[in-house]
Amino acid sequence: MTIRLANESDIPFVRDCATAAYEIYVERMGRKPAPMIADFAGIVSAGNLHVLETEDGPVGFVIFYPRGDHLHIENVAVNPAFQGKGHGTRLIEFVERQAKELGFSRVELYTNEKMTENIAYYPALGYAEIGRWEEDGFNRVFYRKDL
Repeated sequence: MTIRLANESDIPFVRDCATAAYEIYVERMGRKPAPMIADFAGIVSAGNLHVLETEDGPVGFVIFYPRGDHLHIENVAVNPAFQGKGHGTRLIEFVERQAKELGFSRVELYTNEKMTENIAYYPALGYAEIGRWEEDGFNRVFYRKDL
């Protein structure tokens, strides 16, 4: 199992993975979540996307970058066929290690308030809710973890 920086050849996988992982939320939200319409080519060229590969090939990805005084996780997605095996947690732990290596003492992320599974998941990983507000037309729940 490896986590590596994505390249252009990963874009079709990333797009398909995001669609598969987030399509369950379209009906709840009344529209496509932001990760389904992201500019993955731009994100890859900025060096902000990493892919998790197993013996089965690529199974998930994470997008993160420095934002002010912390590392920000923009998106974590695992192909539904591989969910429930700890891959999402591995990706988040990878970001936390990267944050420490880069000298950051915390990681922040958000989820949509309609993604109730995530609202239970992130606190279980040690993330504390720091607020709820609208951003980019989405009602989001924001989290922080001090490292």
